[in-house]
Amino acid sequence: MQLHTARLLLRAPSAALAPAVNGFQMRNLAHFATWDPPYSADYFEPEGVRARLERAEQDFAAGSAYGFWVSLLEAPADLIGKVNVTQVSRGPFQSASLGYAIDAQAQGQGLMHEALQAVIALMFAPPVRLHRLQAAVRPENHASLAVMKRLGFAHEGLSRRYLFIAGAWRDHETFALINPDWGLDEPP
Repeated sequence: MQLHTARLLLRAPSAALAPAVNGFQMRNLAHFATWDPPYSADYFEPEGVRARLERAEQDFAAGSAYGFWVSLLEAPADLIGKVNVTQVSRGPFQSASLGYAIDAQAQGQGLMHEALQAVIALMFAPPVRLHRLQAAVRPENHASLAVMKRLGFAHEGLSRRYLFIAGAWRDHETFALINPDWGLDEPP
């Protein structure tokens, strides 16, 4: 699956993207170290990257997670970001967790906002049709907090010692966006 915006191409996971994914990850290793949990020993090995993409492709097909790799339309071979919708829960919850990352050189241009708008539209429309998306952001990540606000996510609170990142348990601000097309009493 592919999504297009005015400036971006968003592609569902595919093992064929492994070299580009590895390039994106290696290029941003220091940039993401502040925000990402520790990596496994084989995380950057070609086989590890390919295996993760194959699992992500299966999860996408099963509807249990939706990942997208982001590139500029004018440079589709160069990945500049990723958006992940994980922990998809159905039944009375109809919710998922949202995560995202953008290349250090692509920050401050509204590109992640643009990518997230496209993914949220897909997640809230049939056939996915989630009721709620949740996101957790470190309080010191001002750029990501601004993205949450700009997209209309409601602040729900502070989750203390939420994730183990960079050698310590880190607090996160939690946010949610409710699908406006779900009625208050409408069953899933």
